[in-house]
Amino acid sequence: MTTHYLGIDLGAESGRVMLGSLNDGRLALEEIHRFANTPLRDGASWHWDVPALWAGIQQGLHQIAHRNVGIASVSVDSWGLDCVLLDARGDVISPVFHYRDPRTERGVKTLFAKVPWEQVFAETGIQFLPINHLYHLAAESPERLAHAAQIIPIGDLFNYFLSGVARAEISMASTTQLYNPRTRTWSAPLLAALGLKAAQFPPLVPPGTRLGKLRPYVASETGLCADVEVIATCTHDTGAAVVGVPASGGTWAYLSSGTWSLLGLELAEPILTDRCRELNFTNEIGFGNSVRLLKNIVGLWLVQECRRAWAHAGREFDYATLTQLAAEAEPFRSLINPTDPRFLAPDAMPSRIAAACRESGQPAPETPGQFIRCVLESLALEYRRTLRQAEALAGTHVDQLHTVGGGSKNELLNQFAADACAVPVVTGPTEATAIGNIVVQAIALGHLPSLAAGRAVVGKSFTTARHAPRDPAVWDAAWERFVRLR
Repeated sequence: MTTHYLGIDLGAESGRVMLGSLNDGRLALEEIHRFANTPLRDGASWHWDVPALWAGIQQGLHQIAHRNVGIASVSVDSWGLDCVLLDARGDVISPVFHYRDPRTERGVKTLFAKVPWEQVFAETGIQFLPINHLYHLAAESPERLAHAAQIIPIGDLFNYFLSGVARAEISMASTTQLYNPRTRTWSAPLLAALGLKAAQFPPLVPPGTRLGKLRPYVASETGLCADVEVIATCTHDTGAAVVGVPASGGTWAYLSSGTWSLLGLELAEPILTDRCRELNFTNEIGFGNSVRLLKNIVGLWLVQECRRAWAHAGREFDYATLTQLAAEAEPFRSLINPTDPRFLAPDAMPSRIAAACRESGQPAPETPGQFIRCVLESLALEYRRTLRQAEALAGTHVDQLHTVGGGSKNELLNQFAADACAVPVVTGPTEATAIGNIVVQAIALGHLPSLAAGRAVVGKSFTTARHAPRDPAVWDAAWERFVRLR
């Protein structure tokens, strides 16, 4: 018998409604509906268009209802970092600020004037990123916070829209930098510093929590059966993606590659040492209360922003063309440090990259191929640095790197990662986030017995590729240049 599930995956560029079908130990995945996620701009300020995202989700549900496929359950995952303010009626308080909104610069200063960074890390185990929601709340107006009856992570918001039950799933809650992994509660000292109460946040629940049936009005408007269950899977997309890694045995690392590159290890306990804080690693929570020791690296955002800048100037390139131009460009002509804060901001990315190269005494890229080659080689070297640091923190040695997500389709970057890290890179599945979302639904409903069983199903169901490391001397020389960059 085939069982069908809906995984709704919201990403920084688009959202997808995905149909997962489990039969005889194999999982099939089909994209039902894709819709744009286009942030709203108001001067320098960035907001999320929540009504448009909800409309896109409803359209996807409506399309699957017309297929007359019996759906067992549905769940939403999304990017982390952001929360939404709800009023006493449960309505969204607009605007919903985007994590790249510049107000967080003010929030960082406000928060650190009350709580030092060392205490923030000790409370949460989460790396410092000025875009974390903790700093958004520190920058919020007292009026908006006073009006907020509830503050809910953005992925959990849409599960609330579907079910009418507001909960904060732990893998997502941990990314807000307001969750304490030791006490497994919202952090009382940080909430006090913000002037907030725990009652303003939804109850915390683990991944795989059954929230209830689909809201009657959602069932009526979309045509779906009202018996469809809404499940909080790993609401944070990286948590879901790690569930979807087809790994077994050995010591492996994962790289969820997309707008962000999230590279790390799956551990049993958080690492909250001074060294972990100094290296700016994060301890996010995963399925089964596992810990994702990882770093958020800026990722293919650099390529996306270069492409957008060139399109604005009248030069249109698709991603395949840019990758081919990079493959043909001179190797190691210029390198950048992807962790440079200047690269977090939108707009004028080619100019930012060129300036960084000139400042470090290197030739600035001149052609699109040179720019993208610079980005991809630099990302691969940053993966090497992050992997070595993670190994040192955990006291282990990684023998394989699993790359999943949209970036796993970039064969040039995959090979560069294998070369730079000097370990085999296994790529795929591309849709690991949606797959992980669906696997957790199946576990929650008792259709799969465990995470290990789920990963075995993923391994049997989806194609992967293996990239062996090459040219160690060449990449070691590039590494020596790279580590001198600021």
